[in-house]
Amino acid sequence: MPRTAPPVATAGPSRPDTAPDTGGRRLPRTLHPVAWWIWALALATAVSRTNNPLLLFLVLAVLGYVITVRRTEAPWARGFKYYLYLALTVVAIRVVFRAVFATGITPHDHFLFSLPHLPTPNWYAGIRIGGPVSLEALLSAATDGLRLACMLCCIGAANTLANPKRALRVLPGALYELGVAVTVSISVAPQLVQSVQRVHRARRLRAGRAKGFRALRSLVVPVLEDALERSLRLASAMDSRGYGRAGTATRGSRRATGALMLLGMCGLCAGAYGLLDATAPTLLGLPATGVGILLCFGGLRLGGRRVTRTTYRPDPWRFPEWAVAGCGVLSAVLLFSNAGFDAAELNPSIYPLSWPTLPLVPAAAILLAGTAGFLSPPPSPPVRPAVPAQRTEETE
Repeated sequence: MPRTAPPVATAGPSRPDTAPDTGGRRLPRTLHPVAWWIWALALATAVSRTNNPLLLFLVLAVLGYVITVRRTEAPWARGFKYYLYLALTVVAIRVVFRAVFATGITPHDHFLFSLPHLPTPNWYAGIRIGGPVSLEALLSAATDGLRLACMLCCIGAANTLANPKRALRVLPGALYELGVAVTVSISVAPQLVQSVQRVHRARRLRAGRAKGFRALRSLVVPVLEDALERSLRLASAMDSRGYGRAGTATRGSRRATGALMLLGMCGLCAGAYGLLDATAPTLLGLPATGVGILLCFGGLRLGGRRVTRTTYRPDPWRFPEWAVAGCGVLSAVLLFSNAGFDAAELNPSIYPLSWPTLPLVPAAAILLAGTAGFLSPPPSPPVRPAVPAQRTEETE
């Protein structure tokens, strides 16, 4: 007689509150978004210290490694390649402008080609349009553009690795409205990347084969429409959840908050002036800076009382967050300290033309920032839909 076999067991998605068995390894979780932003901004600060192309390419390699091993499956985590396209565009524009607005060449330069020279009026003196172009001028422009491109890629890495909406939770209550505006502005680029990807997939499903400017016309309008629709949905959702509500603050508390913040900012400005000017009085240095910080902290604490909100599952700040933020900050400190290397190695001269050297201490500092790839916890694996159980029949 026929009998029914038991259902085949399938591996479905694990419950969010159940930790998978990793054999003693670190459990996957998402790193705190502020840690990624501190790491990326510190690395961008280190990049601003040098125009050595070897160090700049090493920074790009470190960014690529960290993003490859620690990005999630979120839609915004797929947009780093667009930042690379933007970086290449920046370098190309810098080189083209240097070639067009030529400043002349010296007898020791390596001549490449010459562009048609356009005469300029007397009031436009000092700028030449066209003329001879040298190899040294193009290399100088390329290195300057590469430094800016690396800084853009650092910001792109932060947008790729960190969820911009989760960073809103850690802002103080007094800066809540400003944090909402900053969060929305930061999330514009990831949303545009998602819109471009969705429209591109839709065109491929409809067998769209147009390329060049013809494809651009069919992409721009759907992308802008999708971005506008997502912005309206986000605004409606934020309004329904009470974002930007002023709370129950009295007029006196608002005036006290404004006075404390204004005096604190004045103290910070006076302290910065005292630290930068060696002839300034002693009270305008560290004392004024300390008083300004205390006044600003008091204003933030007082202004935060007017916003009442709760946090569901707050993001933890543990050793991986300290390690990732610390390796980025330490990398920037090493490049600015000039300890163990010559500062001229960070900015090699192209005149005369020579191959740049790779200083060991700055290279080790940049590689230290790359340790964030294994100091941070691995991202959570993608959740795949469960496979329905299959039943088979066996007959005797």
